[in-house]
Amino acid sequence: MTALLKLNEWERPKPIWIVVLLLGLWISWPVGLVVLAVLFWTGRLEGWKRAGLNLWQEGIGSMRQPGNWWSPRASGNKAFDQYRFDTLQRLEEEQKEFREFLSRLRAAKDKAEFDQFMTGRRNQAGSALLPTQS
Repeated sequence: MTALLKLNEWERPKPIWIVVLLLGLWISWPVGLVVLAVLFWTGRLEGWKRAGLNLWQEGIGSMRQPGNWWSPRASGNKAFDQYRFDTLQRLEEEQKEFREFLSRLRAAKDKAEFDQFMTGRRNQAGSALLPTQS
């Protein structure tokens, strides 16, 4: 029991280690890196890593669904859920079409600017070839 208590106590992050790490980084970054390496090597940051991973899994777990990065929770009203699903599908399709439109618009604008540049360059080259009359 005491060994388990010591293990849990060892894994709990202590504010003093945060202070030591920050002071080490403030004094000199190599000292801070050495302190960080010691904390990793001794396992004092294992609890922090596990806690961070658990928070990440809890936060992202509800958003995982194949084919969709975000899936709203069911409201309990099947008609509303179907309406919401259809509306989201429609909005995703409209967003895709709008992105394609913007891509075509940018390509047309780039082509027009390039054509204008080439026309100006040809005019410049043509005027340079004309002999100046004095």
